[in-house]
Amino acid sequence: MATNMAQKRARKAQRRKQVVMQKRRAELLDASLPARVLRAAHEPIQYCFLTEEIFEIGIGTLVLARGATPHRLALSSFLIDVFCLGIKDVMFESVDSEYFSMYLDATGAGSPMVAVDPSDSRRLLRDLAAWSQSIGFPPHRDFAAVERIFGDVNADASEAAFRFGRDGKPVYIPGPNDSASLIRRRIAQLQKCLGSDGFGFEIAA
Repeated sequence: MATNMAQKRARKAQRRKQVVMQKRRAELLDASLPARVLRAAHEPIQYCFLTEEIFEIGIGTLVLARGATPHRLALSSFLIDVFCLGIKDVMFESVDSEYFSMYLDATGAGSPMVAVDPSDSRRLLRDLAAWSQSIGFPPHRDFAAVERIFGDVNADASEAAFRFGRDGKPVYIPGPNDSASLIRRRIAQLQKCLGSDGFGFEIAA
């Protein structure tokens, strides 16, 4: 009898443990980046901006912000290199309007940010990710999750056509924080894909 009671208690304890673990997993999933992005994707689009001179300078930022009102926003930001590396970095966070305004001012310090159509923006990201992947530079690891902020925006509705690289070739311009070893690896990747004459290399001014 005592053995049966002990077994029942053990089974109940195990069930309680499983319930707690399932609850914790659900909470973690609800707080995960993909879950937060998908929730935000149902809110109205408030802003969509892109660095105005991105195809002249090669690197810039694309910003999409959604929210029930302009006062509290789900901000998604994509640092993109249209000359070579594609989607270099992504960010997603919940911000207020004051922070968003300061972020735009800082982001547009080098080149102004201009309003763009969300379908053109999504097509730009999609086409750039495919192009950079084809020369060995996949998009940032969080790109697939954060790109879903576009929700039901249809990239195929855009008639925009984008040309990446410069003069028909990728041009690698290392960033100020790129180490010598990283630069060597990227050049080796370009040589492997395109040959020594298939790309350009410049040091940023």
